[in-house]
Formats: sequence, structure tokens, C-alpha cells
Amino acid sequence: MKTTTKKQTSFFSWFRDMWMNHPLFSTGIALLVMIVLQTIALGFDFSSIGAWFNVWARNWVNILRNNAGVGIIALGMTFVIISGGIDLAVGSTLVAVGAVLMMFIDSGAKGILAGIGISGVPAFAIGILVAAGFGTMLGEITGLLITKGKLPPFIATLGTMKICRSVTQQFMQGYTPTVPKPFLQIASFEIGGQMLMPILYWGLLAYLLHVVSKRTTFGRHVFAVGSNERTAKLSGVNVQKVKRRVYALMGSLVGLAAVLQVSRIGSMDYANAGSGYEMDAIAAVIVGGTSMSGGKGSIVGTVLGMLIIAVMNNLLNLMGVPPFLREACKGVIVIGAVLLQKKESAS
Repeated sequence: MKTTTKKQTSFFSWFRDMWMNHPLFSTGIALLVMIVLQTIALGFDFSSIGAWFNVWARNWVNILRNNAGVGIIALGMTFVIISGGIDLAVGSTLVAVGAVLMMFIDSGAKGILAGIGISGVPAFAIGILVAAGFGTMLGEITGLLITKGKLPPFIATLGTMKICRSVTQQFMQGYTPTVPKPFLQIASFEIGGQMLMPILYWGLLAYLLHVVSKRTTFGRHVFAVGSNERTAKLSGVNVQKVKRRVYALMGSLVGLAAVLQVSRIGSMDYANAGSGYEMDAIAAVIVGGTSMSGGKGSIVGTVLGMLIIAVMNNLLNLMGVPPFLREACKGVIVIGAVLLQKKESAS
């Protein structure tokens, strides 16, 4: 009896230690619980196991595809938060980049490339490069406001958030670009009867950025700057350059997310597109174990955190919870994750 009690105590001590000190473990357990609850919510009233599995698999494909764009943005937000910053402008930047992209690939009379006789794949390639470049430029401007202008990241990105969306809305009034149908294949090309391309883009970028964060000098410098900016500077790290690169990387990823958004939907709602993306991305990063104070986090944790947010949204939808209350649930999860981080720091 004593041996059994001792084993139980040992297990609970191990579990508590893993939960408190290993963010990926706690995030993984939370995701597993969400998956179980979602599976139960889907129900089991099917004619066969095969029919049930098909519905379950399609549901997962929809979840991953619908959240790939925000997931890509969350990857960049991971670097931003690890460096000790924040970016509230990602949704508005997405709209601005999407508008520029559609102007370039527009197959109508007002299309920039169509006007000079460039169409098809060359036009798409140029449009994608312009989108990524424009997003990078906007990110670089934000980085300069923070490093050279000495603005707090919150203020700098709050300002650019307002500027990007309002200027885009004003500039695009009365202009509805025509997105060529072949461009839609970037996101809607089917593999095995399923539109998996957005998921593959997200997975590939997650892998590449995981390698960057763990195995490159830039990645190590980002962690150093977030951990202790003064110590990093004394160690020879060009803190301002690292910060500018972080926001430029964020802008590049937003540009790629804009390409994915336009190719999925074929248009851009300048008033509402990207609205709330910054909060979803920040939530995914924090739930994934990245510290709001900087210096600690991982791309793997962010992917798991994004899956938790996505599965939670799907679960609440299956349960018929009103949209407004879904956002409240998301807020509770974020607050809980930050409180857990504070408890870890105190211990």
C-alpha cells in the first residue's frame, strides 16, 4: 500500500514539475484535452468507423486550412515577442499588402502588370515578390520607429495599424481588382481531393523558422536581446539591427499570409480583413509558452498554441456557443497562460 502511495506521489510530483517547468509539455497536454473534447463534440452517430474517420479528418483539414494564414503570422509574432516587443499592426498590414498584390495581378484594365502586357505565371511571381517586399518594407519602417524613433513597440505598431488600414481604404475606394482564377490555385490546388496547400505552406515555414530560431546567429541574438537587452549590447550584439530584422521578418510573413488570403478568397475586404489577427497570433504565441517579457519561447510551442486556439474555436462552434462568447473564452485562456507564466517566474 505504501509503495503504491509512493508511486502515485512520485508521478504527481513528476507531472507537476513537467507542467510548471516545461511549456511544451503543458501545451501538448492542453491540446490533447481539446482534441478529445472536440472528438466527443463531433459525436459517434455514424454508419461505420470509416464514415466517422472521414468526417473527423475533413474537420481537421478545415481547421488547419482556415487557420494557416494566422498561423504564419503567429510564427513571426513569436520572434517579435521573444525579442521583447509586440506587433498590433499585422492585420492592417495584411490588408495593405493584399491591396498592393491585387493591383499588380489585376487582370482588368487597371492592373499594373496587365497594363504593360505581363500576365499569367510571370505576373503572379512578380506580384508575390512585391507583396513580400512591401510587407518587409512596412516591417522595417516599424523597426526604425522603435529603434531610431525610440517609440515603445505598442505605440509604434498601434500607430501603423491605424495608418495602414485607413490609407488602404481611402486609396482603394471605387476600385475592385479582378484576381485571375489561375492565381487561386496557389491555395486551392487539391492533393488527394483536399485543399492542403495552405497547411503545407504553414508547415514548411514553421520548420524553416524553427531552424532559424535554434541554429542561427540571428536566432540566438533574438533570444539574447529579449532576455537582457543591456547584457546583449555589452556582449557585442547589435540590438537595434536585431530588432529591425525581427520586424522586417514579421512584415515578410504578413506579406506571405496576404498572398495566401487573396489566393484563398479571391478578394480583400479592406474594412474587416485581418481584423483580430493580431490578437489571435499573440494568443497562440502566449498559450504556446512564449514569455511576454521576452527571452523565452519556441516555434513548436507557437504551432501547438495556434492549434489549441483553432480547436477551441471549432469546439465552441460545434457546441453552438455564440461568437461573442467564443472571444471571451479565448481571453480566459490567454489570461490563464500569462498567470501561469508569472507563477513559474515566482517559483
